[in-house]
Amino acid sequence: MALLSLPLPSSNCFSSSFSSWRQSSVAVNTALPIRLLPVAASATTTHQQQSIPIDKSSLNVAETASEDQLWAAACLRVRSFYDFQASSFGIQDHTRYLAEREFEALKERIAGKREGFKRVSCINATLPLSQFSNSADDLCTACKFTDNGEDRVVVGTLDLNQCLWLPEEIAGSKPQGFEAEFARAYLSNVCVARELHRNGLGYDIVTKSKKVAEEWGITDLYVHVAIENEPAKNLYMKSGFIHENDEPAWKARFLERPRRLLLWIGLPCSNEL
Repeated sequence: MALLSLPLPSSNCFSSSFSSWRQSSVAVNTALPIRLLPVAASATTTHQQQSIPIDKSSLNVAETASEDQLWAAACLRVRSFYDFQASSFGIQDHTRYLAEREFEALKERIAGKREGFKRVSCINATLPLSQFSNSADDLCTACKFTDNGEDRVVVGTLDLNQCLWLPEEIAGSKPQGFEAEFARAYLSNVCVARELHRNGLGYDIVTKSKKVAEEWGITDLYVHVAIENEPAKNLYMKSGFIHENDEPAWKARFLERPRRLLLWIGLPCSNEL
């Protein structure tokens, strides 16, 4: 199972995955009850931290190929979707617990062991560790992995899910009939390291996900986003998504979360179904 982000995200989290989430400003306490949900929806806050400029010539955006990189992606999601008080008791142990749960859930989904999902891929944006200064020590420590002897850092991540719907989210309507089981997909868990906002990384990983979806034969791609999440909506609309549906207000109240929009884009499929 994926996790539920307890507090409002500390960085711009553009997609609707990682887990469904509920706003809370409580301090970390391992005794707190935590709802565990399968996949989450889009949430974003405005973060005023100055963005670190990057050299995109060394940026790699690709499907995850190793467990080492999956672990780094899980750590970035916890770091992005949770906003714990630095002075909270046991914060390091609790953060690792959350990352371990997301890591195991991610491996399970990618391995095809989650009912209702035809295929899942984790797509990451990574940069060489050597590109970062001391101002990004926390990011580098949490989200570092090694690829062919080179230390790199996961700076953006999302999941591409081939399925009819995401748990606890409104479902898309395209395509209809038998094709829907194979040709519909959803983005989820979209987030970018807060230090690197405004570098276009969100757009880069969404663009890559569209290309992978086309290779899978996906014709209709969806994403959920919180109604008041203007940065996320701007990202998806820039990427070609348009509005299809709104989550009912009663459902959002029942799930104790902001209402979501369902956005859609049609893709030219590269393969025959």
